[in-house]
Amino acid sequence: MPHTFDLLVIGDANPDVILGPLTAPLAFGQREQLVESGCLTLGGSAAIMACGAARLGLSVAFAGRVGDDDAGRYVRNTLAERGVNTDFLHLDASLPTPLTVVVTRGEDRAILTSPGTLAATTGDDVPAHLLMTSRHVHAAAYFLMPRLAKSLPDLLRTARGHGAVTSLDTNDDPSGLWDAARLAPVLAATDILLPNAYEAGRLAGPIARTPQAAAEHLATHGTLVAVKNGAEGALCHDGRRLVTAAAPSVTPKDTVGAGDGFDAGFVAATLAGLPLEDSLRFAAACGALSTRAHGGTSAQPTWDEALAHVTRNGETPS
Repeated sequence: MPHTFDLLVIGDANPDVILGPLTAPLAFGQREQLVESGCLTLGGSAAIMACGAARLGLSVAFAGRVGDDDAGRYVRNTLAERGVNTDFLHLDASLPTPLTVVVTRGEDRAILTSPGTLAATTGDDVPAHLLMTSRHVHAAAYFLMPRLAKSLPDLLRTARGHGAVTSLDTNDDPSGLWDAARLAPVLAATDILLPNAYEAGRLAGPIARTPQAAAEHLATHGTLVAVKNGAEGALCHDGRRLVTAAAPSVTPKDTVGAGDGFDAGFVAATLAGLPLEDSLRFAAACGALSTRAHGGTSAQPTWDEALAHVTRNGETPS
């Protein structure tokens, strides 16, 4: 069956209000605190990743659900403006669009989310024909979308059965449970797992005391594991060997969405047929370059921009 899209992204999409950096503890008691900057931008791990992949030249479709409200229309319009097909982003008349406030402090951030349609999103929101005709299927925000999470093993197996590569970025688990038994069927249908270092450690459990050990342990599922490790760069384990990439030199303004930019870069490089080492370096460049402006999508690089940045650091992909 011919491919309709290079990439189908499944998951969360919402407006982000990003404020910071906060230089003192967050204060209650009706106190007003001033920060240097603030912006309204597209948020949601899946949405940011989709925009990053489109910016890198992939044909991208998004499947999910937002409210039939001003916030939902903002999400739909912004995705479309950035080259993402939104024909399969459903408008829900009964629930509001999710909203997130991000408060930054240095390289850290606090994230407050009102889930809205996230909990109502199901596997029925993902058209079967897209699973069958996309070269790659990526899912994000696993723990935020419990009904969709139950359907993910079947969705990813369907995609794989029609020749697609599958990937997953679980993102954080607000419950703090990190249920390994619940996640196991999803990992069994996932070709590429894309956690950050903290998430990798929680997913691997106490047996893994370093990101490297976590990646090696998680790779025993038969999944390629690429871990985003902040200023330390990134690392990857394919079940046989560990590969590392240094963090490119960039002066960050905002790290929100950097991990999603990394995901987009890794998927794009993989689809382009780059070797594992080069895919990891390219993805690290994409994640780093996305921090040059506030918000997750404003500074996402093109393919040539990311490639040139890797080259300037003396590491030229094949």
